[in-house]
Amino acid sequence: KGWRVLQKHLDDNSTIEGTIRGFNKGGAVVDVEGIQGFVPLSQLAPVDRGSGDLSQEDILAQRVGQLIQLRLLELDRRRRRVVLSERLALQRQREQEKDRLLQELTEGETRKGRVNGISTFGVFVDLGGADGLVHISELSWGAVRSPEEIVQLGDELEVYILKVDQDSRKIALSLRRLQPEPWQTVTERYEVGQLVEGIVTKLTTFGAFARIEDSVEGLIHISELSNRMIGHPKEIVGEGDVLRLKIIRIEPERRRLGLSLKQAEESW
Repeated sequence: KGWRVLQKHLDDNSTIEGTIRGFNKGGAVVDVEGIQGFVPLSQLAPVDRGSGDLSQEDILAQRVGQLIQLRLLELDRRRRRVVLSERLALQRQREQEKDRLLQELTEGETRKGRVNGISTFGVFVDLGGADGLVHISELSWGAVRSPEEIVQLGDELEVYILKVDQDSRKIALSLRRLQPEPWQTVTERYEVGQLVEGIVTKLTTFGAFARIEDSVEGLIHISELSNRMIGHPKEIVGEGDVLRLKIIRIEPERRRLGLSLKQAEESW
């Protein structure tokens, strides 16, 4: 009867439960439907080693007696050979959970998740069955050089569901959308006539751009750089210079900020 049950699971490509009864250097010995099967090391689910002190044998020994989900890879009744995979079973489970999540998620809602991967282009967040990506541009309203500046592996956080693509089965997430856009609240922090510190980010023929906070930049028009006539801003300032500046205009709806170096020097 056990062999017939296993054959049906193989034909249906479905999962089956088994209990780990022992192990050897090649993998784990399992009991499925009263029949002894084998799960190669390469087909066992990855296990967190914690501090890294545990050996492969220690990890396998701790799993003896566990009930696990398996998929059949090979079945030969004549040779009494049964080879199974825990990895494939978990992969199938993840795919089913992702299908469910893709149907449940709504763009614009907020979900809790856990950071389970970090790359140069963003952060992967486990939403409880499926991973979503927070692109590096969606981590903060300010400039981000590396995702590790914002989050760390294992962090629990709330994310904004930016886009759910059913066709590609991809979930785009955002952290910055949960914070007010800096230009929307710029008048709460700054006012015309205020002296601020800014760093020069770019030079053009008509002036210099200076950043006064992460994502708020303003223009120092060439006429506001000096009381004397100059042909190019580089005669007065250079990229990277930190300057004391005076705010002479705020236009949040157009995301524009007018700054003056010469008026700041006069005020000072």
